[in-house]
Amino acid sequence: MTESTAKNYPLLETIDSPIKLRALPPAKLPQLADELRDYVIQSVANTGGHLSAGLGTVELTLALHYVYNTPSDKLVWDVGHQTYPHKIITGRREQMHSIRQHHGLSGFPKREESEYDTFGVGHSSTSISAALGMSMAAANKGSKQKTVAIIGDGAMSGGMAFEALNHAGDTDADMLVILNDNEMSISPNVGGLSKHLAKILSGKTYSSMRSGSKRVLEKFSMWELARRAEEHVKGMVVPGTLFEELGFHYYGPVDGHDIPTLITMLRNLKNQTGPRFLHVVTHKGKGFAPAEENPCLYHGVGSFDPETGNKLDQSSSKPTYTQVFSDWVCDMAKQDERLVAITPAMREGSGLVAFSQRFPRRYHDVGIAEQHAVTLAAGMACEGLKPVVAIYSTFLQRAYDQLIHDVALQNLPVLFAIDRAGLVGADGPTHAGAFDLSYLRCIPNLLIMAPADENECRQMLFTGFIHDGPAAVRYPRGQGPGIEIQSDMQVLEHGRADIRRQGKKIAILAFGSMLAPALEAGEQLDATVVNMRFIKPLDTATLDKIAREHEQLITIEENAVNGGAGSAVNEYLQSQGILSRITNLGLPDRFVEHGSSAQLLAECGLDVQGILKAAELAG
Repeated sequence: MTESTAKNYPLLETIDSPIKLRALPPAKLPQLADELRDYVIQSVANTGGHLSAGLGTVELTLALHYVYNTPSDKLVWDVGHQTYPHKIITGRREQMHSIRQHHGLSGFPKREESEYDTFGVGHSSTSISAALGMSMAAANKGSKQKTVAIIGDGAMSGGMAFEALNHAGDTDADMLVILNDNEMSISPNVGGLSKHLAKILSGKTYSSMRSGSKRVLEKFSMWELARRAEEHVKGMVVPGTLFEELGFHYYGPVDGHDIPTLITMLRNLKNQTGPRFLHVVTHKGKGFAPAEENPCLYHGVGSFDPETGNKLDQSSSKPTYTQVFSDWVCDMAKQDERLVAITPAMREGSGLVAFSQRFPRRYHDVGIAEQHAVTLAAGMACEGLKPVVAIYSTFLQRAYDQLIHDVALQNLPVLFAIDRAGLVGADGPTHAGAFDLSYLRCIPNLLIMAPADENECRQMLFTGFIHDGPAAVRYPRGQGPGIEIQSDMQVLEHGRADIRRQGKKIAILAFGSMLAPALEAGEQLDATVVNMRFIKPLDTATLDKIAREHEQLITIEENAVNGGAGSAVNEYLQSQGILSRITNLGLPDRFVEHGSSAQLLAECGLDVQGILKAAELAG
């Protein structure tokens, strides 16, 4: 495995593909599950990554690859946090030491990485739509391939999942949807009766009887009565009435850690046709006591001691931008009872834990439903509340129409606290906030700010909250430069930049997180450095002055260079007939892969050396 984990895995080490897995006798699978679970723990302990979800899917992963002829049959995973076991048994065991590292394995399914990764994913609630598309394509080609979507219960809160279920149930698509349900409240349903019922419902006898009865009763008006009676009887025993109404045949719930039962169920369902729905109950974090006790804490972790679960990396005492937001939203809520906080299932990640505890009636977690979150905020704003939507940049992309149509068009006072703006390190391109300045600055009525440090973040949040219209504050993942945070809050003058260093010939216009490298480069170049602060409106007076007094301008931002803040500067200068030599630095026109933030910024030319090189080339 790695030098730091010299453990033996006698059975797992013989499995380098699902073909080898399928050659094992069923009696060997529990041992393989134990070895696979431990391998996941040891791997993540060494590299960091997503842990709890994958520990809960070990047996399910083995059963799926054991029954289905992957990769000819297609497994479509939702989100991807649950796919570390899948990666290990599909030929990537020896590469697990590189997961989420620069030029290493991705932390999510990735089509370029393996033929077993059928669909690239990082955002939730996409699996059923993708699987349905694959199933329909297979039918179009006359292929006999089987298609399975594996979706977690959290992802089922996303509206896209129900859109796909609604469509699939109206087709004859040969697909199976597996609900990986790890909510402990469901666990009492898992037992002998449920297991026996699930086997009966998935078996040939029941299916034949159901089909035969349908053919006979369709000739009579009694068929509709019988169909409804069947649904209601099943609905009293199993919680599948909703899925039956959507057009699926529902089976379960079954114990997702019981390999023999899973194999029996999957074999039975594989031989059926049409849309099927299997409800599997798993335990998140299973097999690792710290993760079982606190699965949320071990959802995504840094390196840790695999024996105790204690973290090994020592974090700095400086607050993160997320913590700055967390403190501000609680302070602001004490001052203004109109403040309500909304998050699409990202309470911990967005820094709303303290708020949810102190102001529970003003806290709203809407599930993985970004579109709904934004329009909910708009409705609240119409009635005099002051909503704050805490959301990752990459997830705000999913609510773009609502941002335009429901908030900006009506000029409603909604504050968007946009976390994870810019590169996000090991999570890679699916989670990078690479595009928000580009897609926000073209929207009328929207005030857009990017803080360069912790205190500026606090003041901008206050400025956006007080603003009588929509406002966005975008800030990066992790820590800032360590500037002292003032408890007092002041409204910043809209569109006012701050000249931080006066120099000659060259001027660097820095947006947000790029001020720190700009100041360091400015010292070496004897350049003027401007903290632009506002993307919309721009400080046009300062731009006029800087353009007249300097021979060369460099804009720098941690956002896509195409259409970003630098483009806004270009557009303004061109509109005024100012023909300055200008270089725009930002994220390149490609998806930046995973790695440490420092590695990725250097790769994109967004560090001190990148600025110096750009100045030399332009000079």
